[in-house]
Amino acid sequence: MDIHQRLRIHDVRVLSDDWYVLKKTRFDWQRRDGAWQTMNRETYDRGNGAVLLPYHRARRTVVLTRQFRYPAYVNGHHDLLVEAPAGLLDQQSPEVRIRAEVEEETGYRLHEVHKVFEAFMSPGSVTEKLHFFVAEVADHMRVGAGGGVPGEGEDIEVIEPGIGEALAMVADGRIADGKTIMLLQYAALHLFGTP
Repeated sequence: MDIHQRLRIHDVRVLSDDWYVLKKTRFDWQRRDGAWQTMNRETYDRGNGAVLLPYHRARRTVVLTRQFRYPAYVNGHHDLLVEAPAGLLDQQSPEVRIRAEVEEETGYRLHEVHKVFEAFMSPGSVTEKLHFFVAEVADHMRVGAGGGVPGEGEDIEVIEPGIGEALAMVADGRIADGKTIMLLQYAALHLFGTP
């Protein structure tokens, strides 16, 4: 059965429209047994985004960022969060936007970017779909220091661990960001192979 035939939306209310949009929706969902069930769900809409893992194949390293993330802090992560460069699409294509984000955050001006997959990161409450990319970088592609856009509250440190060290950081909790973990695992399987 078509999913649209199993859904009846009754009411959508905007709860907050400050940083992003938080809505509460009341709807009926037709269960597999044919019965209808009324539910209430809140959805947080921050737009779609893109994330990219820059890597040096010859050096067997990856380029990551470290920055303060308040939501992670209030949930017990009392350190800077290590992440792959990422950002919202802001009405642009994923390829265009991720190139700009990588340059702002790391200082690398990318040539080719390769999309590897798309994923919803928290589909129970957040509408965002992420576009995942990888790109090989070289020293001559570094056109700036990176660090982000201070006017947007960004204060970003650039780090370049080896792929083995990055995977060890996942294992011991120093890397706790889901999108970054997914790209590091992709890199270990498809980009670097066995050392």
